Amino acid sequence: MASILDEYEDSLHRSVSVQQSRASVGIPHSGYVNARLEKETPIFNKQRIDFAPPEKINSLVVSSNQLCMSLGKDTLLRIDLGKPDEPNQVELGRKDEAKVYKLFLDHTGSHLLIALNTSECLYLNRSVQKVRALSRWKGHLIESVGWNKFLGSETNTGPILVGTSQGQIYEAEISVSEGSLFSTNPDQYFRQVYTLEEESGPAPVCCLEIERVIEGKFFIIATTRKRLFQFVGKVPEGTEQQGFSSIFAVHADHLPSFREFPANLGFSEIAFYTPKLRSNPRSFAWMMGNGVLYGTLDYSRPDSILSDERVWVYPPDIDITVNKPISIVLTQFHFLLLLPDRVKAVCTLNGQVVFQDLFLEKFGLLTRMIKDPTVQQIWIHTEKVVFRYHVQRESRDVWKMYMNMNKFDLAKEYCKDRPECLDIVLAKEAEHCFQNKRYLDSAKCYALTQNYFEEIALKFIEAKQEEALMEFLIKKLSNLKPSEKTQTTLLTTWLTELYLNWLGVLQGDPSQRNLYLDTREKFRTFLSSPKNKDCLFNNRASIYELLASHGDTEHMVYFAVIMQDYERVVAHHCQHDEYDEALNVLSRHRDEKLFYKFSPVLIQHIPKKVVDAWISMGSRLDARNLIPALVNYSQSASTQQINEAIRYMEFCVYQLEETQQAIHNYLLSLYALCRPDSLLSYLEQAGTNPNRIHYDLKYALRLCAEHGHHRACVHIYKVMELYEEAVDLALQVDVDLAKSCADLPEDDEELRKKLWLKIARHVVQEEKDVKKAMACLSSCALLKIEDVLPFFPDFVTIDHFKEAICNSLEDYNKHIEELKREMEEATQSAKRIREDIQEMRNKYGSVEPQEKCAACDFPLLNRPFYLFLCGHMFHYDCLLQAVFPNLPAYKQAKLEDLQKKLAATSQPSKSHHRPKDADTISLGKGQQSREQIKADIDDIVAAECVYCGELMIRSIDKPFIDPQKYEEEMQSWL
Repeated sequence: MASILDEYEDSLHRSVSVQQSRASVGIPHSGYVNARLEKETPIFNKQRIDFAPPEKINSLVVSSNQLCMSLGKDTLLRIDLGKPDEPNQVELGRKDEAKVYKLFLDHTGSHLLIALNTSECLYLNRSVQKVRALSRWKGHLIESVGWNKFLGSETNTGPILVGTSQGQIYEAEISVSEGSLFSTNPDQYFRQVYTLEEESGPAPVCCLEIERVIEGKFFIIATTRKRLFQFVGKVPEGTEQQGFSSIFAVHADHLPSFREFPANLGFSEIAFYTPKLRSNPRSFAWMMGNGVLYGTLDYSRPDSILSDERVWVYPPDIDITVNKPISIVLTQFHFLLLLPDRVKAVCTLNGQVVFQDLFLEKFGLLTRMIKDPTVQQIWIHTEKVVFRYHVQRESRDVWKMYMNMNKFDLAKEYCKDRPECLDIVLAKEAEHCFQNKRYLDSAKCYALTQNYFEEIALKFIEAKQEEALMEFLIKKLSNLKPSEKTQTTLLTTWLTELYLNWLGVLQGDPSQRNLYLDTREKFRTFLSSPKNKDCLFNNRASIYELLASHGDTEHMVYFAVIMQDYERVVAHHCQHDEYDEALNVLSRHRDEKLFYKFSPVLIQHIPKKVVDAWISMGSRLDARNLIPALVNYSQSASTQQINEAIRYMEFCVYQLEETQQAIHNYLLSLYALCRPDSLLSYLEQAGTNPNRIHYDLKYALRLCAEHGHHRACVHIYKVMELYEEAVDLALQVDVDLAKSCADLPEDDEELRKKLWLKIARHVVQEEKDVKKAMACLSSCALLKIEDVLPFFPDFVTIDHFKEAICNSLEDYNKHIEELKREMEEATQSAKRIREDIQEMRNKYGSVEPQEKCAACDFPLLNRPFYLFLCGHMFHYDCLLQAVFPNLPAYKQAKLEDLQKKLAATSQPSKSHHRPKDADTISLGKGQQSREQIKADIDDIVAAECVYCGELMIRSIDKPFIDPQKYEEEMQSWL
């Protein structure tokens, strides 16, 4: 395997010339061949608005999709951009020469302030058509307004800040009355809170911005022509409506924090970028004389929120004395400068002009540029035309700039959805790290690129950076697809070789102990990685060869465990006499086949622990497969060691309730060999029912006989129902044991008597104990003194049997007396029966002429009838009709046969029923036969009353309507 890897490294060197030839013919080094990085769509897409104003446009503002513009001298045009076909025109109603100086629209698009050049200010709410003058504002030329984005609503501006051309900052509030069109004074108050100054005195307040952060903290930014001021303060919660006077009061005696630049445009303008609606701005751009001050806003700073400030000077073609910039708008990565005839977009990352749009002279000079913060659209207007810019995928080329600035994390962030760009960034980052000798970081980046694998690998090999090469291979391996099996196999094998080489170098250096442990942990993580599992498993033979060639048995065992090749692991431990470790592996992974294979070896050395492991496996192990190991072990072991085998067999029998005959037979053999006392208790516990006994009776009998365990043999004979053999063997051990056997055949008195005679003969002839023989007579009721006397010798005197003979005679006498008593009782009973019969013959009943049949309710005496003792009377045919369906089938057949015979006999009289006495008077053979037939019919039909007898009880669960006739009956009711 090592030679294969060497050949592969040689092939890497040979591939260099191939790559050079590819480069000469223009084959790219990236997997993205001739990929166009972007479409030619500009970031700032201009659109001319189809609008021809009737008069020249003086001013234009947009916010929340609400556009307001001043036309000519006295007209305001309002357009909801959601409904551009429904413009709204409002007349200012001014008859003097006043002109609109500036328009100010709040963030909701509801409040419009109209500053006039006559130092007056008008107000127009979106919901009304009439313009109202703000009397308290008169005398001030309004330059800027700072809207309250936190307390403002559609009817109330909340406290706002107003900047004038004289440098004063006023706090004001405008409210629309709910009861009428306006309240008496829409301007609730107008009070001065501060004055901005430059070195020459008060300066116009060019811009105002109010921002609130957590805990009631406010930041107010105000600009003049050369200075940018910051006011910071807290407004207690619940007092925001009281305004910002407290913030400005802090700076009454000293100037607030400010930035100042020497050049002067005559004005300044600040723009902010807000990423989301109703969030704080993230960055700012201040257009002033020296250029554009750009930075981010850090609200966590205590005094100044301006952070990461830099000044981007104006491009060379902008001369502030000739064509000074007019307006500025800030987007996420650009700020746009409005010049009289063009728009320039400058990237905030590098200060380069990335876009320029020149306007034709026919449109006139550009007047102003503004941005709608809610929809991120940019508006530009001249006196005749309105344009709109859509910002499209502004971040498309940002990755290049970050990459060239070596800010690779930001570059990757902005091209993570564009793999062709990401590959370029990663390649540049990898090369940058390599040049700066950050080889591990370089390897991680190279692994993510589409550059040639051979080129990168050779690069690290030539730099002798094996650790970086390993990192590169690991990352490359993690990025391979499951279908790339050949590449996966190559990288996996190469990494294994590199890890083993590196571990071998580190292991011999005590000073690198920590690095060795760290590398070993990485190698083990690599081997146990789920992603590499299939590849390692399919090539495990090669990995085993590599591990063996390096003599790394530790990792060979570790790798075998990962591959679940536990057989190799256990075999390794057994070969090195590490039996406890081998058993631990078996116990941890609980593989039944491995237990069967290695148990014969392990039980020879650690029998107790092995049996404990078997027991912990429970029913997962088949004890029959372990018997060979136990047999081999028990034949060469001591009694103490055999006890371990017995312990496991007892666990199988008593805990697992095993019923396999081989297990029970083996336990019997162990008991017979070493534990005779346990043998008998085991047999007794197994019971005497042969169908529920799990050992082999014949085997057990032979085993017990060989080892001379007679009591056990007697028990087995009893189970086998060989009672004579059991008694014969029991008499050799204990007479009481024989007696217990003799009583077992309870259903065979003859056999019991025979067994007891055996016991009596043994007692008389072998033990010659007359008293014990007499005790046998009392123990068994089947034995009599006359049965035992033949066993005694002739010289025995009668004195020994006197009591037994007397007891026997008494028993005979009691039996005779009992028979006499029973005969007398039988005689009396027969006498009473004869009397009852005679009484029944003389019993009669009377029938009144008006009596009716209980079944048909017709007069009873019209036809033959039956009279029952219960009092019910039935016609013969009515009773027959009621009884016949309920008779069993055989009785129904017999009754029909008797009726046929009765009809066939002669009928000497018309009566179908005659009294019994009259029937007995007639003589003749034929007449006697007819009377017998009638008597048989009576026995069937009139055996009991149909209403009071068992027939009525048996019919209680029968339905009133025959199920077979149910449909017919139901139809009859319809």
